[in-house]
Amino acid sequence: MEMLTINNVWMMVCTALVFFMHLGFSFLEIGLTRQKNTINILFKNVFIICVGLLLYCLVGFNLMYPGFEEGAAGFLGFAGFGLDSPLTAEGALDLTYNEGYTYWTDFLFQGMFAATAATIVSGAVAERIKLGAFMIFTIIYVGLVYPIVGSWQWGGGFLSTFKIGETEGFYDFAGSTLVHSVGGWAALVAVYLLGSRIGKFSSDGKPQAIPGHNIPLAAAGVLILWLGWFGFNGGSVLSADAAGTSLTLVTTSLAAAAGGVVAFLVSTLLYKNYDLTMFLNGILGGLVGITAGADQMSPTDAVLIGAIAGAIIVFGVALIDKLKLDDPVGAIAVHLICGIWGTLAVGIFGAKAGFDQFLIQGVGVLSAGVFCVATSFIIIFALKKTIGIRVSEKEEIDGLDGHEHGMDAYPDFRINQH
Repeated sequence: MEMLTINNVWMMVCTALVFFMHLGFSFLEIGLTRQKNTINILFKNVFIICVGLLLYCLVGFNLMYPGFEEGAAGFLGFAGFGLDSPLTAEGALDLTYNEGYTYWTDFLFQGMFAATAATIVSGAVAERIKLGAFMIFTIIYVGLVYPIVGSWQWGGGFLSTFKIGETEGFYDFAGSTLVHSVGGWAALVAVYLLGSRIGKFSSDGKPQAIPGHNIPLAAAGVLILWLGWFGFNGGSVLSADAAGTSLTLVTTSLAAAAGGVVAFLVSTLLYKNYDLTMFLNGILGGLVGITAGADQMSPTDAVLIGAIAGAIIVFGVALIDKLKLDDPVGAIAVHLICGIWGTLAVGIFGAKAGFDQFLIQGVGVLSAGVFCVATSFIIIFALKKTIGIRVSEKEEIDGLDGHEHGMDAYPDFRINQH
């Protein structure tokens, strides 16, 4: 009973840290965009966490953990609406559900993860998406798509038993694919269907910088996210096991540091300036990259994974620009591309490294990618053809805060910006 209490306390601390990440995401998105859209961004992020938790309670948790029957294909299952804690005949909590922590702890920790997928999309579509369309997308994607993909591995679905040779099971410790790429694929589709912000690309197609209005806030957001990742990865040990949690926190930190350093070095060599935003996104890339295998890596492995993720960030951001996709915060490079890298890295580095494992990781990436691209395209394209997904040119130039919210984040400090 004592270990149950210790495990629960640790998991609840980690739950609080993951909750705190929503402030980090908000600060980062606000800082890298223009002041005239600040209220809009805050509204989206507050909406995501509130509605995400309610949806996860109503349908998401039981979609993600449906209790697939032994030997079933495990593509889709549902354990029923709402939360119903497993009880013994005497009415006490049934700890055979999970010897390590309670049902309620499990729900709340996993619920914090669920909202993150839509937060990733929020950053990519900032400054030009209709709020109503974004809210409808969030409800469907967080309520249905995210938990279904999660069930394929974390819920005991087909990816958890997928076998090549003697190697069995896709591995994604804390969600490089199941959280970050799920959000990243939707971000890619949304950015493609939305189009770029006015002024992002010149008449000859060259990308133009649209500077964020508060880089100190963006830096604070990244440091808050790094802190929150101790809960994101540390809590994914699903216990207070001393060896597992301490190694996980070390590999998480080292990958973040390596990602930041390599991103700033590569960007400095390429662009001949010390780009803080690239440094910051490199840290996030390293964190996303280590997330799939944080408990399986040595410190050296973690540094290598983070370093490669840092380089990927620089070239990934350039690639997104070259494809004429407008991603104000670099969410696609960070969460999608580094999420794919981190997932594949499980088959290259660490305790599970092997060619068969690498192939299984690839199957997991492909499965999630096909499903997420298809579902997000259907949702966003349907919204585009019905209620529309993009604000008017006047609304975009004036700023969404005034038009959609009737208020200003900085009423005593106005900058005329277009």
